Parts: sequence; C-alpha cells; structure tokens
Amino acid sequence: MAKIAFIGLGNMGGPMAANLLKAQHQVVAFDLSDAALSAAVEKGATRAASIAEAVKNADVVISMLPAGKHVRDVYENSVIANAAKGALLIDCSTIDVESARAVASAAAKAGFDMVDAPVSGGVGGATASTLTFMVGGTDAAFARAKPFLQQMGKNIVLAGGAGNGQAAKVCNNMILGISMLAVSEAFMLGKRLGLDAQKLFDVVSTSSGSCWSLVNYCPVPGPVPTSPANRDYQPGFTAAMMLKDMMLSQDAARATGASTPLGAEAAQLYNMLVNRGDAALDFSSIVRMIDGK
Repeated sequence: MAKIAFIGLGNMGGPMAANLLKAQHQVVAFDLSDAALSAAVEKGATRAASIAEAVKNADVVISMLPAGKHVRDVYENSVIANAAKGALLIDCSTIDVESARAVASAAAKAGFDMVDAPVSGGVGGATASTLTFMVGGTDAAFARAKPFLQQMGKNIVLAGGAGNGQAAKVCNNMILGISMLAVSEAFMLGKRLGLDAQKLFDVVSTSSGSCWSLVNYCPVPGPVPTSPANRDYQPGFTAAMMLKDMMLSQDAARATGASTPLGAEAAQLYNMLVNRGDAALDFSSIVRMIDGK
C-alpha cells in the first residue's frame, strides 16, 4: 500500500481520505482546520503539522482545495519543493483551467507526474466512493493515478492534457446549474397550474424533459426521497459552490470567446441566491427563490 499525503480535508476531502484509509493506504493529512484534521485522525490518518511534513516521503500527494490561488500557493510554494522525487501529484480541486495548467507545468519542470482530477458527485458520492473524476494529464500520469482514483470514485475519465479535467468539470457544472433552474421553473409553473408535484415528476422523468437534476435531485419535496428538498435543503452541494463553478464557466467563456447566454443568466441567479443569505444551503434551494419565497 502507498503512503499518501492528503491536503484539504473539508466536506469532500475528508470522506475521500477516509476511503483511501479503508483501502489500507497510509494517509498523512494536513488541513488548516484543526477540527477537519482531527476528524481524519480519528479515522486513522496521521496528523502533519505542515504541508512540507505531509508530503515528505509520500508516494502520492492528493489535494482538495477551495480555489486556484490556493492550489498555486500549495504546489508552487510547498509541495513541489518538498515532495519526494518521483511522487505522483493529484489535484482534485475545482479551479480555473489556467491555474491548473500553470501548476502542472511547474510540476513537470520539477520532474513530477501530475493530473488535475476534479470530481462530480457531491458529499454523498465522496462518502460512498462513487465519484466521477474528470482527469487532465499525460497518459503515463493518468495510468499512475487511476488506481488511487478508483478507490475514491466509480467513473474515471481521461479528458485530455493538463487542465482538461477542469475544462470538463466547468462544462458539466454549467449544465447542472442551468438544468436545475429549468426544473425549478417547470415545477413552480406546474404548481400555479394546479399540477401535483408527484404527477409532474412521473410524467417528466419518463419524457423528453428528463435530466439528472430532476431524476436524482428533484428540487421539490416528495418525488425523490434522497434529494436535499426532503431535508430542508441541507447541502450535498452548496449554493456558494455552485456560484463558484458558474463564475468559473463564465471566466472560461470570456477567455475563449464562447457564447454562453444561459450560463451567464444562471450565474446571476445563483449570485442572487447567495446574496439573499442562502449560500450554505443546497443549490437546489433556488426553487424557493423562483417560487417567490
């Protein structure tokens, strides 16, 4: 089994690290949050006092961090300078493509194999090890990373070179954000037309309007018992995180000259949701804003 340094033990990183421990790897953990770090230690991880200490002699370094600036700082100022020669670097954060490619370039110049491997599947997927990993990197780096990713996820897809994992993630989550709005609007229209939510679900889920946001994550209580709508919108994926991803999609659209009018409008609506105080709720809670509540 491998010695793995895991940096970033939040809502996603914590359960991902726990699954690596279940696979009998030695996990050396670091997080700025003492509570998050203590939770990982309780599950069997070894506490590190710094990133440098965590990555020393590690076979694999895995990170799950909030934004591109954090990834750049962690890798450029700590990991690359202190990781063992030949260590594999895996960044699972969702960040901008430019930062992912810059860090991958710096890692390659220092002689490290690295992949960007953002995830889809939320906290539930992280806990159940059913995440989808969208991976960017060389074929050789992907081959090294895949066995570890398979112990944290179910679907592992090589999307292309460095940064392409992030590109796939930002496109996927733009679709998710837009489709959740469409489903929410349809259910609120149906409500005002006198349609029962379950009846509408039964029709649409087996018709041309069906999508993941409906079938797996229906934003109204009732039809999908496991959706956040049935637990007062306690998050699987917060509104703040969706806004972050929608803004990443719009940054990418501007940088490439892509036309994303629905993505732009969706970003504004999630911004409204966050600004009204619902940042910590699940992103599907946007149905309440659409309903006028």
